[in-house]
Amino acid sequence: MFLLAQPEYRTIQSQILNQKREIKIQFPRNYKSNTEKSYPVIYVLDGDYLFEPVAGNVDYFGYWGDMPEAIVVGVNQLGNRQGDTSYDPSNYFPVDGGADFFEFLGMELMPLVDEEFRTANFSIVVGHDLTANFINYYLFKENPLFKGYINLSPDYAPEMEERIFNALEYSEKKIWYYLATGTEDVSSLRKGILAMNEKLSQVNNDLIHYNFDNFEEDNHYSLVTKAIPNALENMFTLYRPITQYDYEKILADEETTDYFEYLTKKYEEIENQYGLSLQIRANDILAVSNAMIEEEKWDQLKDLAKLASDEHPDSMLGYYLMGYHYEAIGKPKRALKEYQAGYVAEEVAFINKELMMNKIDQIKADFGE
Repeated sequence: MFLLAQPEYRTIQSQILNQKREIKIQFPRNYKSNTEKSYPVIYVLDGDYLFEPVAGNVDYFGYWGDMPEAIVVGVNQLGNRQGDTSYDPSNYFPVDGGADFFEFLGMELMPLVDEEFRTANFSIVVGHDLTANFINYYLFKENPLFKGYINLSPDYAPEMEERIFNALEYSEKKIWYYLATGTEDVSSLRKGILAMNEKLSQVNNDLIHYNFDNFEEDNHYSLVTKAIPNALENMFTLYRPITQYDYEKILADEETTDYFEYLTKKYEEIENQYGLSLQIRANDILAVSNAMIEEEKWDQLKDLAKLASDEHPDSMLGYYLMGYHYEAIGKPKRALKEYQAGYVAEEVAFINKELMMNKIDQIKADFGE
């Protein structure tokens, strides 16, 4: 049985492999204290050297909220990777040790992790050269085990180009697929990777999120350090907080006129795509409120204020936005009541006691309330 730590090193006895395997596990910083929360899982093959760069990036992005906090599980393969990734030279599917390792990951390790830990229904797998080829075999299952595939300079087996294309083209599940090489990559691998990118660029399936990187002057090993953060950013673009770029894009898009709907749909999609029920961030509410104020969408601002009160009931946010709404539509008495009620709530971002008092004093001075 696994014992919780951050990170942990454990040796498990595999019945399928008939041998012991070393597993590395990194837990989110708040895993022990936040007992109601579930987390995506990122499985890292070649864990003996690939685990640390993946785990470091996951922790960093999770800390800043650019991706959900996640459990990272690394499988050490030192001395075993050739056997673990072996495939039949006649049909190019896993055979012998490769077939056993395929079942070990899907039928033994993943169920064990799901049983022991609080996991969300969103998993990613990462591999490098031989193991990057191997992870693609899970794409060919009727129900792929992983939703995200990070392929770092893969050493593709024959026929993979067509097989992967078909798996993605006809997938009925949402899949995130990332592929990377570098201009100084191993020439034989790079040739196959560029051909794969050309093929996958033709995938016409709205359920597939495909991204490719070709890093200038990076070799087979150095590209890994650039590819991992890029892959994670690409897979969790929707999850990240609303940025200044997003804000300007919202205002520039003439079709986006219902900013309240934009915000609620964003969080509905986060739950739909990543299996995570996320509290709407205060900063995202503020970003959308700025768009509403700039475009004078006062009815939407009222709905947003109600949402802010529901999501952050102890903060000043809902009171401030509702007060702003009533001020804008010419109801200073109602605005004053909101600001007064919000004065004793918790401060958030720039909304503090000084701001609320200024609003209160201004209304009293202007209207003699």
